[in-house]
Amino acid sequence: MSQIKSESDVKLNALLEVTKAINNNYSTAQLLELYKEILQKRLGVGRLVLFSFDKTWQCLLTYGIPDYALVPVFEDTLLQFSEIETITYNNGELSKSFEIVIPVYHKKSPLAFVLLGDVDPDKVELSKSVKHLPFVQTLTNIIVVAIENKKLFKSNIHKAQIDKELELAQSMQEMLFPHNLPHSDSFNVNAKYLPHQQVGGDYYDFIKLNNHEFIFCIADVSGKGVSAAILMSNLQATLQSLCNYTHNLKDIIIELNKRVINNTNYEKFVSFFLGKINTKSQQLTYINAGHNAPLIYNEKKFIALSKGTTLLGIQEDLRDIEVDIFNYASDLILFCYTDGLTDTINNEGDSLTVESVKECIENKKSESPEAINNAVLDLAMDYKGEQDFTDDIALLTLKVTDLIF
Repeated sequence: MSQIKSESDVKLNALLEVTKAINNNYSTAQLLELYKEILQKRLGVGRLVLFSFDKTWQCLLTYGIPDYALVPVFEDTLLQFSEIETITYNNGELSKSFEIVIPVYHKKSPLAFVLLGDVDPDKVELSKSVKHLPFVQTLTNIIVVAIENKKLFKSNIHKAQIDKELELAQSMQEMLFPHNLPHSDSFNVNAKYLPHQQVGGDYYDFIKLNNHEFIFCIADVSGKGVSAAILMSNLQATLQSLCNYTHNLKDIIIELNKRVINNTNYEKFVSFFLGKINTKSQQLTYINAGHNAPLIYNEKKFIALSKGTTLLGIQEDLRDIEVDIFNYASDLILFCYTDGLTDTINNEGDSLTVESVKECIENKKSESPEAINNAVLDLAMDYKGEQDFTDDIALLTLKVTDLIF
């Protein structure tokens, strides 16, 4: 009777000690050492190996096996066990050293497997592994859950750090976009940016050269996320710098192409539309480097601005760069966009068409560029239904009205 009471006291004290260790935030290594000490020295369980899943199955603890220095390898046959069971000899290499497997599951996902055995399995007396099995299972569950909580806590901290860094990157990226776009009764510009992730690779800019000339662009860096955003910010700095030295669109495109190649070694490319508008001469000059053709709405018809050259970053020598000029003598709407808009998918798997975008612009032709951009974004939102956007979306719209002849 006293022996039974003594073993009960040992188990109770062990549970209290483990609980206190968890509350005191013991490290995983300390918890495993305590777990080993309780099972091996206090309860006399002769052999043990603990496997835990963290991206792959890893051996966290082992003692008492013949080749102690050799870390046991997880065997897929263990995955067939969902409850405590005796291991038969044909259950793999581990079955030669262990008698019992204790699986630890969270819902239907296995978290850990504990294998138990005794130093002298030929003894007639009841195996310590079997004798203390209910307690070992309870203790194992407590230890494994504590370790899993530690991993989850670290993962959450790491995620919070990443989120904070991405939030900072997002705010810095927003600072790169122009905030003082021209806004008057006769010349009005508006832009919208909807990143697919917190940061993205779409880019637009609008640079004032003098009172009647502006250089502007819209671009899309291949890929998504931080790497695309870094290249985008580099392009922004390069364009701003180049405009201090030259307003020649061809020279600017050639230098931008060199910069993309130098920074990415041909591993990324950029679609880039570069334009210059002179509100005094009523002339729009542009080069389209593989970008979705912006749309001009003028004299009740649409014109796609597609002439130019190939994508930036895919070849060092940009040959046959075509600089196109559009002269206008009446009210003008220029709508620029990135392919995230026309890559919008509906519930049937169909993409939003340019024709639908044209119809939306025409319906809003008498309204401001901001109203046009909002209407196009609303069109995309309604079109996608329950689907998610698949890419960043950037819109840049300018409107010229009240021309004097």
